[in-house]
Amino acid sequence: MRSAHSDPGGGSASAAWELLLPAAAAPARTRGRSLQAALREAVRSGRLAPGTRLPSSRDLAADLGVSRGLVTEAYEQLTAEGYLRSGRGAGTWVGDAVRSARPGARDLAPRSPGTRADFVPGTPDLALFPRSAWAAAQRGVLAELPHRELGYPDPRGLPRLRTALAELLSRRRGVVADPERIVVVSGVAQATTLIGYALHARGIRTVGVEDPGSPQHDALYGSAGVTAVPLPLDDEGIALEPLRASGVRSLVTTPAHQFPTGIACSARRRAALLDWARSVDGLVLEDDYDGDFRYDRAPVGALQGLDPDRVAYTGSVSKSLAPGLRLGWLLVPESWTEEVVERKRTMDLGHPALDQALFARFLERGDYDRQLRRCQRAYRERRDALVAALDAHFPGSAVSGIAAGLHVIAALPERYGPESWFLERAARAGVAVRPLSAYAHAPGTGDGEREVRLVLGYAHVPPARIHEGVRLMAEAVAG
Repeated sequence: MRSAHSDPGGGSASAAWELLLPAAAAPARTRGRSLQAALREAVRSGRLAPGTRLPSSRDLAADLGVSRGLVTEAYEQLTAEGYLRSGRGAGTWVGDAVRSARPGARDLAPRSPGTRADFVPGTPDLALFPRSAWAAAQRGVLAELPHRELGYPDPRGLPRLRTALAELLSRRRGVVADPERIVVVSGVAQATTLIGYALHARGIRTVGVEDPGSPQHDALYGSAGVTAVPLPLDDEGIALEPLRASGVRSLVTTPAHQFPTGIACSARRRAALLDWARSVDGLVLEDDYDGDFRYDRAPVGALQGLDPDRVAYTGSVSKSLAPGLRLGWLLVPESWTEEVVERKRTMDLGHPALDQALFARFLERGDYDRQLRRCQRAYRERRDALVAALDAHFPGSAVSGIAAGLHVIAALPERYGPESWFLERAARAGVAVRPLSAYAHAPGTGDGEREVRLVLGYAHVPPARIHEGVRLMAEAVAG
């Protein structure tokens, strides 16, 4: 076994490789998980000190007698968790932040100047972006793409991508997906705006939105001349009586995992919403913003699959890959397709062809499914770390919305209120956090200032930083 893997500033790593040999000898089915667990424990215990440079995946695979892919996956997973860090062409190193995961350690490098922990929801872990696989897909596309496909694309999107998306959405989300009714868009924001323009063209000037819900709806629909009408929720989803009394004929909803409350719309309420849409000759826009992330329950199929003539469906890669790609999809009922496609044509002449071909190849080769599995593992561990940290530092808290998605709702005991005082103390401690009340369309309609209910995003926060951030909040409001 080699013994020369070391870093002048961080010390030798060779002594730790002996700890990995039992994992390398594990049965093939569990070898990858065993290797990750052994490497993780070597970092936690201090056998691999912060700043230690690790051997290349090729060298370590040769030392242990395992495939290079197992080592690469282990490095990527522990980098996502915050135990390791890497830089292009600079190798892989043990991260400095892991000191806070060991007993007695208290320090943690800040996420950004002035912020020691960031729990604001809506951002995935951008370090999980599959650079190698994406680069390979890009090389393949550049080598094979016919010259004619670099011209102005069909405003709906490349047929190759729409076919691949139809297969993905049908298989994973139970969507009734006709490639001819899929429009490739630059994210859910553009999908929302396109629907807004289509509603306006039909003389529909109002749209119902969930309250609490996404703060972007007012501006997005307003840009199309449509007014967003806030509608309250109950334990099953959008409350029916306020919906019926509102007079709206269109509705945007997040039924699989309501944002931000985490409510999963019940089967009974789903049926009732579709009955309402038929009764008013209306349209429902289903925003499936995190439908692929399920941890403790079976996946909830898309509402669109129950009535594709009344439900438009939208999603994107913003949570699974990166929001900066500006890539999403909108599946519209047949009777709405022509006007939505025409509006897309006049808006931007279609999504960039090269990006579409790249993503199509990424889907076809199974890379996207692998990415989703990788994210699922990382985000489940972070969810568990957050729930455990809240239980340890804020005993008596009620945590909900944990079975799915990328954030939880934490209702803290009354002794931690009032809300304004808690948020001010947390900010002083360098913890970025948002209350549930921040997502209300009608301010002041919550349950009162004394109750502290937080929307805690965890996807972008490594486990060590999660524990540290919750501890910082607890110390800030102690006593």
